[in-house]
This record gives sequence, C-alpha cells and structure tokens, in this order.
Amino acid sequence: MKDWNPELYTRFEAERTRPAQELLDRIFLDRPARVVDLGCGPGNSTELLANRYPGARVTGIDTSEAMLESARKRLPGCTFDLGDIATWQPEIAPDLLYANASLQWVPDHASLFPRLMSCVAPGGVFAVQMPSNRDEPSHSSMREVAANGPWASAIGNAAAVRIKVQPLTDYYDMIAPLASEIDVWCCIYHHQMPSADAIVEWVRATGLKPFVERLPADQQAAFIDAYRQRIDAAYPPRTDGLRLLKFPRIFMVARRKQ
Repeated sequence: MKDWNPELYTRFEAERTRPAQELLDRIFLDRPARVVDLGCGPGNSTELLANRYPGARVTGIDTSEAMLESARKRLPGCTFDLGDIATWQPEIAPDLLYANASLQWVPDHASLFPRLMSCVAPGGVFAVQMPSNRDEPSHSSMREVAANGPWASAIGNAAAVRIKVQPLTDYYDMIAPLASEIDVWCCIYHHQMPSADAIVEWVRATGLKPFVERLPADQQAAFIDAYRQRIDAAYPPRTDGLRLLKFPRIFMVARRKQ
C-alpha cells in the first residue's frame, strides 16, 4: 500500500485510542525493561505505554515513514524504527509486545501469532487488539461497491483486499501452547458520529484505503460517493441526529511460559 496519512488517522484519535487504553488496563507487569509497540502508527498507543512504564525502553515499529516521523515528533524520548511485522524479530526479547489494531493488516495469522508470542521474554506479555468488523456495513459495503461499478476490474477480487480476522477461539488455540495464562475478550463499541461523511472519513484512513488507492484518480471520487450513499442508509440518524458506528474488536493478553 501507499504510505499512511497521520493527519487523517488522528482525526478520530480519541476513539482509536480508547481500545488501546483498555487493552493496556488489562496488562499486569510491574517494571518491564523493554516494551515494543508493533504497528505504532503516529504514536498515540506508544504514548500510553511510555506513560504507564516510564522506566522502560519503549520502541515503536511501523512500515510507514510518515507515521514514524509523526511519532518521533510526538515522543522524542522513545525509539521508532521502520520494520515489517511480518518479518520483524527483536534483537533482545521484550517484556511486553503490544500490538494495537495492527496485526489485522498482516497475513498468515496461523504462523504469525505463535512466532510473535515466541519473541516475548519468558514471563513477559503479548497483548493484541484487532478490529473484528469485516462483516459490519462499514466494511461489507466497501466490497459490495468495489464489486459493482466501473472500478471493479481495477480493484480486482474485492473479497481478498482485506485479511479476514478469525474467531477469537482460533487465536486462543494458536498461542495457548506457549502461554501460562491468557485473558481474551470481545468488545463492541458504538461510536457516536455526526454524519455519514464522518464515518467515511474514519475509514478512509484505514479500511477504505486499499480500495481507493487501487483506482485511477478520476474514479476515486465516484467510488467514495457510492460508498457514502450505502453508509448513509446503513447508519441512519438516531433520535438526537447522531449516527452510531458499531465497531467490534477482539482483545488478548497472554503471558509467556517461564
């Protein structure tokens, strides 16, 4: 994919950071020496980690130079490195390996999750939060619009554009052999959004991005408009005029065996 847009991503920073904080709230580590934020983005989740563990060496990893530049400006006391989660290996095993809304972009979860769990220091924690909204109208509409329009050939197989997040029980089974304890849970957020346009702006920074960037410039506006019309119908105004964006997420906090 083309590089990410930190400014667009942070327009809904409070909503994006809430699950990151709730994941962190369920991690029980006293004084980790090394903390790694996999897929750190513009540093909003890294900032939570740095504040929680001021004595730790906190490192953010991301594939986006733009996101890393934004994170470095935000947190000059942390280290931010360019790296691909799919092949990333630490030089020294971290005590906390934290991945907030990043692993859903990486393929082959059946091998990825056990490998990342094995990267954690014995007694350390592997913590993951991933959106599980592929079948919500916000995301199913992307595939439906992509498959039905003059842009269909440019986008290709719409169903394959995004990785399918598996059931939570599958991830439990992937890491259980390496874990001494595992905490797993699901949460469905209902974000209050002022308009259908606001929902479109939210997903343009993430889920809609790989669809739009496959299109020539003269088709992008029409594609987004067709998608906006579906969103407007799928998320009608409530009695106060706001739209409720349903957003399921899955969480895991696993401690590696000693």
